[in-house]
Amino acid sequence: MISANSANVQVGLDRCLQSSPKLLSGGGKFGLLMNQASITADYRYACDALNQRFPTQLIAIFSPQHGLWREQQANMIESSHSIHPELKLPIYSLYAESREPSSEMLRGLGAFVIDLQDVGTRVYTFIWTVVNCLRACRANSIPVILLDRPNPIGGEIVEGPILESNFRSFVGLADIPMRHALTIGELAHFCNTALAIHADLEVIPLEGWNRKLQLPQTTAPWCQPSPNMPRYETALVYPGQVLLEGVNLSEGRGTTTPFEVVGAPFIQAEQLAHDLNSRHLPGVHFRPLRFAPTFDKWAGQSCGGVFIHVRDVNLFRSYRTTIEILRAVKQSYPSEFAWLPPPYEYEYLKPPIDILSGSAKLREAIDAIDDQQIESCIPVDDRSWSDATAPFRLY
Repeated sequence: MISANSANVQVGLDRCLQSSPKLLSGGGKFGLLMNQASITADYRYACDALNQRFPTQLIAIFSPQHGLWREQQANMIESSHSIHPELKLPIYSLYAESREPSSEMLRGLGAFVIDLQDVGTRVYTFIWTVVNCLRACRANSIPVILLDRPNPIGGEIVEGPILESNFRSFVGLADIPMRHALTIGELAHFCNTALAIHADLEVIPLEGWNRKLQLPQTTAPWCQPSPNMPRYETALVYPGQVLLEGVNLSEGRGTTTPFEVVGAPFIQAEQLAHDLNSRHLPGVHFRPLRFAPTFDKWAGQSCGGVFIHVRDVNLFRSYRTTIEILRAVKQSYPSEFAWLPPPYEYEYLKPPIDILSGSAKLREAIDAIDDQQIESCIPVDDRSWSDATAPFRLY
Protein backbone atom coordinates (compact mmCIF):
# COMPACT_ATOMS: atom_id res chain seq x y z
CA MET A 1 0.00 0.00 0.00
CA ILE A 2 1.32 3.44 -0.99
CA SER A 3 1.33 6.01 1.81
CA ALA A 4 1.24 9.80 1.62
CA ASN A 5 4.91 9.87 2.55
CA SER A 6 6.04 7.50 -0.20
CA ALA A 7 8.72 8.81 -2.55
CA ASN A 8 7.35 9.39 -6.05
CA VAL A 9 9.40 6.95 -8.13
CA GLN A 10 8.92 6.60 -11.88
CA VAL A 11 10.22 3.38 -13.42
CA GLY A 12 12.12 3.17 -16.68
CA LEU A 13 9.13 1.78 -18.58
CA ASP A 14 6.96 4.83 -17.84
CA ARG A 15 9.83 7.17 -18.67
CA CYS A 16 10.34 5.35 -21.98
CA LEU A 17 6.67 5.75 -22.84
CA GLN A 18 6.78 9.48 -22.09
CA SER A 19 10.08 10.29 -23.77
CA SER A 20 10.96 7.85 -26.51
CA PRO A 21 14.56 6.66 -26.91
CA LYS A 22 15.96 7.45 -30.34
CA LEU A 23 16.26 3.76 -31.14
CA LEU A 24 12.49 3.34 -30.81
CA SER A 25 11.24 6.69 -32.09
CA GLY A 26 12.81 6.02 -35.47
CA GLY A 27 10.30 3.28 -36.26
CA GLY A 28 12.64 0.29 -36.09
CA LYS A 29 11.54 -3.18 -35.04
CA PHE A 30 12.39 -4.37 -31.53
CA GLY A 31 12.11 -7.32 -29.20
CA LEU A 32 11.15 -7.19 -25.53
CA LEU A 33 12.41 -9.28 -22.59
CA MET A 34 9.78 -9.13 -19.85
CA ASN A 35 7.42 -11.06 -17.63
CA GLN A 36 4.15 -10.33 -15.85
CA ALA A 37 5.92 -8.09 -13.29
CA SER A 38 6.91 -5.70 -16.09
CA ILE A 39 4.14 -3.19 -15.51
CA THR A 40 3.50 0.54 -15.79
CA ALA A 41 2.41 2.78 -12.93
CA ASP A 42 -1.19 2.06 -13.92
CA TYR A 43 -0.52 -1.72 -14.06
CA ARG A 44 -0.43 -2.24 -17.82
CA TYR A 45 1.95 -4.89 -19.10
CA ALA A 46 5.06 -3.63 -20.85
CA CYS A 47 4.25 -5.47 -24.09
CA ASP A 48 0.80 -3.86 -24.29
CA ALA A 49 2.01 -0.38 -23.39
CA LEU A 50 5.00 -0.45 -25.73
CA ASN A 51 2.96 -1.97 -28.56
CA GLN A 52 0.41 0.83 -28.21
CA ARG A 53 3.10 3.52 -28.01
CA PHE A 54 5.13 2.11 -30.93
CA PRO A 55 2.58 0.41 -33.23
CA THR A 56 3.86 -2.48 -35.40
CA GLN A 57 7.41 -2.11 -34.06
CA LEU A 58 7.31 -4.80 -31.36
CA ILE A 59 7.78 -8.11 -33.18
CA ALA A 60 9.00 -10.58 -30.52
CA ILE A 61 8.65 -11.16 -26.78
CA PHE A 62 11.24 -12.99 -24.67
CA SER A 63 10.64 -14.41 -21.19
CA PRO A 64 13.03 -15.35 -18.33
CA GLN A 65 12.83 -18.22 -15.83
CA HIS A 66 9.27 -19.06 -14.73
CA GLY A 67 7.84 -17.91 -18.08
CA LEU A 68 5.98 -14.80 -19.18
CA TRP A 69 3.19 -15.37 -16.67
CA ARG A 70 5.50 -16.83 -13.95
CA GLU A 71 3.56 -20.11 -14.09
CA GLN A 72 6.53 -22.46 -13.76
CA GLN A 73 8.26 -23.38 -10.53
CA ALA A 74 12.03 -23.22 -9.94
CA ASN A 75 15.14 -25.26 -10.67
CA MET A 76 15.17 -26.45 -14.25
CA ILE A 77 11.38 -26.47 -14.75
CA GLU A 78 11.40 -24.98 -18.21
CA SER A 79 8.89 -22.91 -20.18
CA SER A 80 7.94 -23.57 -23.79
CA HIS A 81 7.92 -21.11 -26.65
CA SER A 82 4.44 -19.87 -27.48
CA ILE A 83 2.37 -17.16 -29.16
CA HIS A 84 0.91 -14.18 -27.31
CA PRO A 85 -2.85 -14.69 -27.59
CA GLU A 86 -3.78 -11.02 -28.11
CA LEU A 87 -0.70 -9.54 -29.75
CA LYS A 88 -0.11 -12.63 -31.94
CA LEU A 89 3.63 -12.28 -31.40
CA PRO A 90 6.11 -15.09 -30.73
CA ILE A 91 7.10 -15.56 -27.09
CA TYR A 92 10.59 -17.03 -26.91
CA SER A 93 11.41 -18.73 -23.64
CA LEU A 94 14.96 -18.07 -22.43
CA TYR A 95 14.57 -20.79 -19.83
CA ALA A 96 14.11 -23.70 -22.19
CA GLU A 97 16.52 -25.72 -24.34
CA SER A 98 18.72 -22.62 -24.26
CA ARG A 99 19.06 -19.70 -21.86
CA GLU A 100 20.36 -17.33 -24.54
CA PRO A 101 18.46 -15.99 -27.56
CA SER A 102 19.57 -17.48 -30.84
CA SER A 103 20.41 -15.46 -33.94
CA GLU A 104 17.17 -16.73 -35.46
CA MET A 105 15.14 -15.35 -32.53
CA LEU A 106 16.89 -11.99 -32.91
CA ARG A 107 16.47 -11.80 -36.68
CA GLY A 108 14.97 -8.52 -37.88
CA LEU A 109 15.45 -6.65 -34.60
CA GLY A 110 16.86 -3.13 -34.63
CA ALA A 111 16.83 -2.99 -30.83
CA PHE A 112 16.36 -5.27 -27.85
CA VAL A 113 14.39 -3.85 -24.90
CA ILE A 114 14.65 -5.31 -21.38
CA ASP A 115 12.18 -4.68 -18.57
CA LEU A 116 12.54 -7.05 -15.60
CA GLN A 117 12.02 -6.66 -11.86
CA ASP A 118 15.11 -7.87 -10.01
CA VAL A 119 15.07 -8.56 -6.24
CA GLY A 120 18.60 -7.54 -5.25
CA THR A 121 20.12 -11.01 -4.75
CA ARG A 122 22.85 -12.60 -6.89
CA VAL A 123 21.18 -15.99 -7.33
CA TYR A 124 17.94 -14.57 -8.77
CA THR A 125 18.41 -15.62 -12.38
CA PHE A 126 16.88 -12.64 -14.19
CA ILE A 127 20.16 -10.71 -14.27
CA TRP A 128 21.93 -13.71 -15.79
CA THR A 129 19.28 -13.89 -18.50
CA VAL A 130 20.05 -10.20 -19.10
CA VAL A 131 23.78 -11.03 -19.31
CA ASN A 132 23.09 -13.78 -21.85
CA CYS A 133 21.00 -11.36 -23.90
CA LEU A 134 23.78 -8.77 -23.81
CA ARG A 135 26.17 -11.39 -25.18
CA ALA A 136 23.78 -12.45 -27.95
CA CYS A 137 22.96 -8.87 -28.91
CA ARG A 138 26.65 -7.98 -29.01
CA ALA A 139 27.29 -10.94 -31.31
CA ASN A 140 24.44 -9.85 -33.58
CA SER A 141 25.19 -6.09 -33.46
CA ILE A 142 21.84 -5.24 -31.82
CA PRO A 143 21.72 -2.33 -29.36
CA VAL A 144 20.05 -2.93 -25.98
CA ILE A 145 17.74 -0.60 -24.05
CA LEU A 146 17.19 -1.56 -20.41
CA LEU A 147 14.28 0.03 -18.56
CA ASP A 148 15.42 0.30 -14.95
CA ARG A 149 13.42 -0.66 -11.87
CA PRO A 150 14.15 -0.16 -8.15
CA ASN A 151 16.07 -2.63 -6.07
CA PRO A 152 13.22 -3.51 -3.67
CA ILE A 153 15.60 -4.01 -0.72
CA GLY A 154 17.48 -0.76 -1.27
CA GLY A 155 20.86 0.30 -2.56
CA GLU A 156 22.99 0.56 0.58
CA ILE A 157 23.26 -2.79 2.40
CA VAL A 158 25.62 -5.41 0.95
CA GLU A 159 25.66 -9.01 2.25
CA GLY A 160 27.54 -12.24 1.67
CA PRO A 161 31.04 -12.88 0.34
CA ILE A 162 31.97 -12.35 -3.29
CA LEU A 163 31.34 -15.37 -5.54
CA GLU A 164 34.54 -17.26 -6.33
CA SER A 165 35.09 -17.46 -10.09
CA ASN A 166 35.33 -21.26 -10.28
CA PHE A 167 31.84 -21.51 -8.76
CA ARG A 168 30.12 -19.53 -11.50
CA SER A 169 26.80 -20.94 -12.70
CA PHE A 170 23.37 -19.74 -13.79
CA VAL A 171 22.89 -18.47 -10.22
CA GLY A 172 26.05 -16.40 -10.55
CA LEU A 173 27.84 -15.61 -13.82
CA ALA A 174 29.88 -12.74 -12.36
CA ASP A 175 31.84 -12.35 -9.14
CA ILE A 176 29.46 -10.33 -7.01
CA PRO A 177 28.17 -10.54 -3.41
CA MET A 178 24.89 -12.22 -2.52
CA ARG A 179 23.08 -8.95 -1.76
CA HIS A 180 24.54 -6.54 -4.29
CA ALA A 181 22.68 -3.25 -3.57
CA LEU A 182 22.36 -2.32 -7.25
CA THR A 183 19.40 -1.80 -9.54
CA ILE A 184 19.14 -4.17 -12.48
CA GLY A 185 20.29 -1.34 -14.76
CA GLU A 186 23.38 -0.67 -12.67
CA LEU A 187 24.19 -4.37 -12.44
CA ALA A 188 23.77 -4.79 -16.19
CA HIS A 189 26.26 -1.95 -16.78
CA PHE A 190 28.69 -3.55 -14.30
CA CYS A 191 28.44 -7.01 -15.88
CA ASN A 192 28.70 -5.61 -19.41
CA THR A 193 32.13 -4.24 -18.48
CA ALA A 194 33.34 -6.79 -15.90
CA LEU A 195 32.59 -9.73 -18.21
CA ALA A 196 34.03 -7.90 -21.24
CA ILE A 197 30.79 -8.20 -23.19
CA HIS A 198 30.81 -4.60 -24.44
CA ALA A 199 27.27 -4.65 -25.78
CA ASP A 200 25.74 -1.38 -26.93
CA LEU A 201 23.72 -0.79 -23.74
CA GLU A 202 21.52 2.18 -22.84
CA VAL A 203 19.74 2.26 -19.46
CA ILE A 204 16.61 4.38 -19.06
CA PRO A 205 17.03 5.37 -15.40
CA LEU A 206 14.51 5.69 -12.61
CA GLU A 207 13.27 9.08 -11.55
CA GLY A 208 12.89 9.90 -7.86
CA TRP A 209 14.74 6.85 -6.47
CA ASN A 210 17.72 7.01 -4.16
CA ARG A 211 19.79 4.30 -2.48
CA LYS A 212 18.14 4.67 0.92
CA LEU A 213 14.71 3.77 -0.42
CA GLN A 214 13.25 0.30 -0.04
CA LEU A 215 10.10 -0.71 -1.89
CA PRO A 216 7.52 0.22 0.79
CA GLN A 217 8.90 3.77 0.84
CA THR A 218 8.16 4.32 -2.86
CA THR A 219 5.25 4.60 -5.28
CA ALA A 220 6.89 2.11 -7.66
CA PRO A 221 4.44 -0.59 -8.77
CA TRP A 222 5.09 -4.14 -7.52
CA CYS A 223 3.84 -7.37 -8.99
CA GLN A 224 5.40 -10.66 -7.93
CA PRO A 225 8.17 -11.44 -10.44
CA SER A 226 8.25 -15.20 -9.72
CA PRO A 227 5.92 -17.74 -8.10
CA ASN A 228 7.69 -17.71 -4.73
CA MET A 229 8.48 -13.99 -4.53
CA PRO A 230 5.06 -12.60 -3.60
CA ARG A 231 6.01 -9.77 -1.24
CA TYR A 232 8.65 -7.22 -0.39
CA GLU A 233 9.18 -9.17 2.84
CA THR A 234 10.10 -12.20 0.74
CA ALA A 235 12.79 -10.23 -1.08
CA LEU A 236 14.12 -8.93 2.24
CA VAL A 237 14.83 -12.41 3.65
CA TYR A 238 15.80 -13.96 0.31
CA PRO A 239 19.58 -13.17 0.29
CA GLY A 240 20.04 -15.66 3.12
CA GLN A 241 17.01 -17.90 2.88
CA VAL A 242 17.79 -18.89 -0.70
CA LEU A 243 20.64 -20.97 0.78
CA LEU A 244 17.96 -23.36 2.02
CA GLU A 245 17.53 -24.53 -1.56
CA GLY A 246 20.79 -26.40 -1.01
CA VAL A 247 19.67 -28.32 2.08
CA ASN A 248 16.90 -30.71 3.13
CA LEU A 249 15.01 -28.01 5.06
CA SER A 250 11.83 -26.55 3.60
CA GLU A 251 12.19 -22.89 2.69
CA GLY A 252 8.42 -22.58 2.58
CA ARG A 253 7.79 -23.42 -1.06
CA GLY A 254 4.28 -24.79 -1.08
CA THR A 255 3.15 -22.31 1.59
CA THR A 256 1.78 -18.78 1.33
CA THR A 257 4.93 -17.30 2.87
CA PRO A 258 7.89 -18.81 0.99
CA PHE A 259 11.35 -18.01 2.39
CA GLU A 260 9.84 -16.42 5.50
CA VAL A 261 9.53 -19.85 7.10
CA VAL A 262 11.98 -22.72 7.51
CA GLY A 263 11.43 -26.19 8.88
CA ALA A 264 11.43 -29.97 8.55
CA PRO A 265 9.53 -32.88 10.17
CA PHE A 266 12.49 -33.68 12.43
CA ILE A 267 12.71 -30.17 13.94
CA GLN A 268 11.24 -29.26 17.34
CA ALA A 269 9.83 -25.79 16.68
CA GLU A 270 10.01 -24.40 20.22
CA GLN A 271 13.57 -25.62 20.67
CA LEU A 272 14.78 -24.07 17.41
CA ALA A 273 13.03 -20.75 18.08
CA HIS A 274 14.51 -20.56 21.57
CA ASP A 275 17.98 -21.42 20.26
CA LEU A 276 17.85 -18.78 17.54
CA ASN A 277 16.33 -16.03 19.70
CA SER A 278 19.02 -16.65 22.34
CA ARG A 279 21.65 -15.68 19.74
CA HIS A 280 20.26 -12.10 19.74
CA LEU A 281 20.59 -11.56 16.02
CA PRO A 282 19.94 -7.90 15.13
CA GLY A 283 16.56 -6.84 13.81
CA VAL A 284 14.82 -10.22 13.83
CA HIS A 285 12.60 -12.46 15.96
CA PHE A 286 11.89 -16.16 15.41
CA ARG A 287 8.38 -17.46 16.09
CA PRO A 288 7.92 -21.24 16.47
CA LEU A 289 5.35 -22.79 14.14
CA ARG A 290 4.33 -25.88 12.22
CA PHE A 291 3.42 -25.95 8.54
CA ALA A 292 2.74 -28.51 5.82
CA PRO A 293 4.00 -27.60 2.34
CA THR A 294 1.62 -28.48 -0.47
CA PHE A 295 4.54 -29.23 -2.83
CA ASP A 296 8.34 -29.31 -2.98
CA LYS A 297 10.39 -30.54 0.00
CA TRP A 298 8.40 -32.39 2.68
CA ALA A 299 5.16 -31.97 0.70
CA GLY A 300 2.14 -32.96 2.78
CA GLN A 301 4.19 -33.51 5.93
CA SER A 302 3.96 -31.46 9.12
CA CYS A 303 7.19 -29.52 9.60
CA GLY A 304 8.41 -27.94 12.80
CA GLY A 305 10.24 -24.69 12.29
CA VAL A 306 10.24 -20.93 12.67
CA PHE A 307 8.78 -17.86 11.04
CA ILE A 308 11.24 -15.02 10.46
CA HIS A 309 9.84 -11.69 11.67
CA VAL A 310 12.02 -8.76 10.57
CA ARG A 311 11.71 -6.08 13.24
CA ASP A 312 14.23 -3.57 11.88
CA VAL A 313 15.08 -3.60 8.17
CA ASN A 314 18.18 -1.49 8.72
CA LEU A 315 19.70 -3.85 11.29
CA PHE A 316 18.51 -7.15 9.83
CA ARG A 317 21.00 -9.18 7.82
CA SER A 318 19.42 -12.11 6.03
CA TYR A 319 22.67 -13.87 5.08
CA ARG A 320 23.96 -14.01 8.66
CA THR A 321 20.50 -14.99 9.91
CA THR A 322 20.23 -18.00 7.62
CA ILE A 323 23.75 -19.16 8.41
CA GLU A 324 22.77 -19.12 12.09
CA ILE A 325 19.73 -21.22 11.19
CA LEU A 326 21.91 -23.73 9.35
CA ARG A 327 24.40 -23.82 12.22
CA ALA A 328 21.63 -24.34 14.79
CA VAL A 329 19.97 -27.16 12.86
CA LYS A 330 23.29 -28.88 12.13
CA GLN A 331 24.22 -28.73 15.82
CA SER A 332 20.85 -29.99 17.07
CA TYR A 333 20.10 -32.54 14.33
CA PRO A 334 23.46 -33.67 12.94
CA SER A 335 22.19 -37.00 11.61
CA GLU A 336 19.01 -35.59 10.02
CA PHE A 337 20.40 -32.41 8.45
CA ALA A 338 21.73 -32.94 4.92
CA TRP A 339 23.05 -31.10 1.87
CA LEU A 340 21.12 -31.74 -1.34
CA PRO A 341 22.92 -33.26 -4.33
CA PRO A 342 23.05 -31.77 -7.85
CA PRO A 343 21.68 -31.06 -10.38
CA TYR A 344 20.71 -27.52 -9.52
CA GLU A 345 20.21 -24.76 -12.11
CA TYR A 346 22.10 -26.69 -14.80
CA GLU A 347 25.09 -27.44 -12.57
CA TYR A 348 25.52 -31.24 -12.50
CA LEU A 349 28.70 -31.68 -10.45
CA LYS A 350 29.03 -29.13 -7.63
CA PRO A 351 26.67 -29.31 -4.62
CA PRO A 352 23.85 -26.75 -4.86
CA ILE A 353 24.94 -25.09 -1.61
CA ASP A 354 28.35 -24.36 -3.10
CA ILE A 355 27.08 -22.49 -6.14
CA LEU A 356 24.47 -20.74 -4.01
CA SER A 357 26.95 -19.55 -1.38
CA GLY A 358 29.66 -18.97 -3.97
CA SER A 359 32.29 -21.43 -2.73
CA ALA A 360 32.73 -24.68 -0.79
CA LYS A 361 33.72 -22.80 2.37
CA LEU A 362 30.29 -22.52 3.98
CA ARG A 363 29.45 -26.18 3.53
CA GLU A 364 32.83 -27.28 4.88
CA ALA A 365 32.60 -24.93 7.87
CA ILE A 366 29.12 -26.07 8.88
CA ASP A 367 30.05 -29.73 8.45
CA ALA A 368 32.98 -29.14 10.79
CA ILE A 369 30.75 -27.12 13.19
CA ASP A 370 33.70 -24.76 13.37
CA ASP A 371 32.52 -21.39 14.67
CA GLN A 372 35.58 -19.51 13.47
CA GLN A 373 35.30 -20.99 9.98
CA ILE A 374 31.59 -20.22 9.85
CA GLU A 375 32.14 -16.62 10.90
CA SER A 376 34.70 -16.20 8.11
CA CYS A 377 31.99 -17.11 5.56
CA ILE A 378 29.74 -14.18 6.49
CA PRO A 379 31.59 -10.86 5.98
CA VAL A 380 31.80 -8.96 2.73
CA ASP A 381 34.17 -6.10 1.94
CA ASP A 382 31.42 -3.65 1.12
CA ARG A 383 33.91 -0.80 0.71
CA SER A 384 35.73 -2.66 -2.08
CA TRP A 385 32.39 -3.58 -3.69
CA SER A 386 31.27 0.04 -3.50
CA ASP A 387 34.52 1.18 -5.13
CA ALA A 388 34.24 -1.47 -7.87
CA THR A 389 30.67 -0.47 -8.74
CA ALA A 390 31.01 3.29 -8.31
CA PRO A 391 31.48 3.94 -12.07
CA PHE A 392 28.21 2.12 -12.81
CA ARG A 393 25.97 3.64 -10.17
CA LEU A 394 23.19 5.79 -11.59
CA TYR A 395 21.76 7.06 -8.30
